[in-house]
Amino acid sequence: MNTQFIHTIIIGGGQAGLITSYWLTQHGREHLVLEKADRPASAWSQRWDSFTLVTPNWAFLPSGAEYAGDSPDGFMPRDEIVATFDRYTATHGLPLRCGVTVTAVCPLENRPGYRVETQDGEMEALNVVVATGLFQRPKIPAFAASLPAGVLQLHSEQYRNPLPLPPGAVLVVGSGQSGCQIAEELYQSGRRVYMSIGSTGRGPRTYRGKDIFRWLKIIGYLDRTPDKLPSPRARFSGNPHVSGARGGHDLNLHQFASDGVTLLGHVQGSFDGTLSFAPDHKDSLTKSDAFAAMLLDAIDGYVAKTGLDAPGERPPVLRDGYDADAVTELDLARAGVTTLIWAAGYDFDFDLVKLPVTDEYGFPLQQRGVTAYPGLYFVGLPWLHTQQSGLLMGVSDDAALIASQIVNG
Repeated sequence: MNTQFIHTIIIGGGQAGLITSYWLTQHGREHLVLEKADRPASAWSQRWDSFTLVTPNWAFLPSGAEYAGDSPDGFMPRDEIVATFDRYTATHGLPLRCGVTVTAVCPLENRPGYRVETQDGEMEALNVVVATGLFQRPKIPAFAASLPAGVLQLHSEQYRNPLPLPPGAVLVVGSGQSGCQIAEELYQSGRRVYMSIGSTGRGPRTYRGKDIFRWLKIIGYLDRTPDKLPSPRARFSGNPHVSGARGGHDLNLHQFASDGVTLLGHVQGSFDGTLSFAPDHKDSLTKSDAFAAMLLDAIDGYVAKTGLDAPGERPPVLRDGYDADAVTELDLARAGVTTLIWAAGYDFDFDLVKLPVTDEYGFPLQQRGVTAYPGLYFVGLPWLHTQQSGLLMGVSDDAALIASQIVNG
């Protein structure tokens, strides 16, 4: 049986893969998008019921679907995001094939191109664009398997709302955007919440009359390139926590503590139904507070330097999280914890590409998504070109460039 040849194969039908497909479609180039889920941009449908974007609607900028509604400063809810990408795929006739898992990408022998292996068979392509993102495998520690069977364990992508959870307290592990938003919803619904936190930074929803993301664009923060990072590992730092729910508001762990949430350090392990935690929650709070201070100082400095008309503002200083003593052990049964939500993010793995294309951290070796191997590209990852390369407000630029490389290659 002859192996099907496709000029370009895009692996991943999320936002990055779809936008790359949009540009190749505009150029009239043959290609195919392979997506393992049963619908386009499926990651958005795996969010909780009250989920909204944390970036304002004006920053929703997929090529060919830029936001043009009457609420540019609002925050798009989950179902609207999902519907938008469904329409995007249909309206532009993007060649998406769902339910296909790619298992390997191998260079062809003695000729340009790649063999793309799937569970349904093999294809060949002159170009391959890897658009699988960094959020591939839920990050759950091995010791989770030894926790009491009576404790319901969910990853953040499985959480929907407080109602289906068994009665009792909830432990949330992780304080990035997802962990903070889920924890807030839980405790505001009346749940007792314990929270194992990290040092992810925070920022105000608004400052000096503008949304924080408007400021990040104005001062060039999101346009920073990888060489501005303190280390390559910094590429994997969580985005500052802030919320778009209920019209948008601040997320501050000190406020959580004031409202009754017990803040814990990094989780370390478990034994006989008791979890152990590092005594470092105050260190994490210090780092998060320092990030917020740095951010506001950068904005203030820009205003002072440029003379921009922006009203002065002095944010409230909250320190409630520092007041509680460190808790290093939590007996789940004694604390009444019946649900544990793992919200520490995801692991990523590009081993499906059978070439040495990653660095010591497993991140692709590339220049703005272009690898050293002709016809092999990456798109949709943070810091491919700038910090916003993985965001809806920045991925289109990289996708357009990759499509141009393919067209002119």
